[in-house]
Amino acid sequence: MPNILIVDDEPGIRESLSGILDDEGYKTTISQSGEDCLELLRKTTFDVVLLDVWLTGIDGLEVLERIRGMENPPEVIMISGHGTIETAVRATKLGAYDFAEKPLSLDKTLILVKNAAEARRLRHENLDLRKQLQTKSVIVGDSVPMKALRQQISLMAPTNGRVLIYGESGTGKELVAHAIHTGSPRKDEMFVEMNCAAIPEDLIDSELFGHRKSSFPGAASDKEGKFLKADRGTLFLDEVGDMSLKTQSKVLRTLEQQRFVPVGSDDPVTVDVRVIASTNKDLEEEIAKGNFREDLFYRLNVVPFVVPPLRERKEDIPLFARHFLKEFASAYGRRPRDIADDAIDVLMRYSWPGNVRELRNVIERIVIMNPTTTKFERKHLPPLVHRDGSRRVAGSEGSTLHQARAAYERDYILKKLDENHGNVSRTAEVLGLERSHLYRKMKSLGIAGKE
Repeated sequence: MPNILIVDDEPGIRESLSGILDDEGYKTTISQSGEDCLELLRKTTFDVVLLDVWLTGIDGLEVLERIRGMENPPEVIMISGHGTIETAVRATKLGAYDFAEKPLSLDKTLILVKNAAEARRLRHENLDLRKQLQTKSVIVGDSVPMKALRQQISLMAPTNGRVLIYGESGTGKELVAHAIHTGSPRKDEMFVEMNCAAIPEDLIDSELFGHRKSSFPGAASDKEGKFLKADRGTLFLDEVGDMSLKTQSKVLRTLEQQRFVPVGSDDPVTVDVRVIASTNKDLEEEIAKGNFREDLFYRLNVVPFVVPPLRERKEDIPLFARHFLKEFASAYGRRPRDIADDAIDVLMRYSWPGNVRELRNVIERIVIMNPTTTKFERKHLPPLVHRDGSRRVAGSEGSTLHQARAAYERDYILKKLDENHGNVSRTAEVLGLERSHLYRKMKSLGIAGKE
């Protein structure tokens, strides 16, 4: 329950309010002066302060002004037995949540406290969401492509132009969309995401445009769609190339008119939405195949952005690795740790078919699996990243038995070489092979001696 501070120089009022609020389940603390109140606030976090205007020493309005200047301030309800309109107006301008006159009404006081505590909770929730959004919109990387991408974002974000983001899965297309929204005039409004590839065809209309109760089996109540949720904000259509032609037609109409009709309704809804889309497909090729509408493509592709795969900007890998180490150390309550040069060398040689997302997963894995390690080295990396990323993973779809066996042998030999610090003679002995035989096997599998 919320923590309440009661500040009044009349003992009877302090005890009365404390008893009432305690009975309602609140945790209460009492104070008789402005000086004592400020001292308590420096030591303890309170959600709501009930503050008398007339106090000996520092008066309530001065205390209010000091409270509002604090970091993470509580909501303040001013109370007075000699309230005037002028006092109430001044208290409001100084940031008071509300103003109550003595004698206090029990019901009104409880409602005020409840509403003030809820207002503070929502304020904190909003601040947390903003921090998360700012974290999501940080574009990491000093490579030429990433510097160019940041420049593109800075130019495009302040406008209302539509953006189509191209890139392989895991490159960070969602991150770019967040950065565009954060830098736009709509940054204080909602950023709404929808993965077009993850929603079943029979539900995508309802997800985008909402529906009315009983409009189809299972529609037990009205539902607000993504377009309405994003009104005055930004709607991010992730993997738009997976959207059906039927839904594409409806999205096109909505973009043209900024108006749509929810499923099961006859009444159009008008919205003001900026749409950012992304795809890992060649949409012009999809148009030629008849899988994507050309008119929708031109509506979305006002400004194309391209997020390059990680293998084309390998100079960013050390930055990403250390960025993710810091992120996961914080997330799991660990001390910040660094990564050794030999581990960075391995990460740089791998081709990262899963792009930044795969690198992030690898870093999370080593943080979780090595809780006491102070510096991550080559030996802490999973065997997968020791192989040449251009070859298929053993057992992956489309591999022949020969390819799968070769990939397994390659991973296994790399693992043993790593365990023996690259010493080929010792590795051959462990594997039960002649040294010359192991060299031939390494050459056939594309393993360089330095690996």
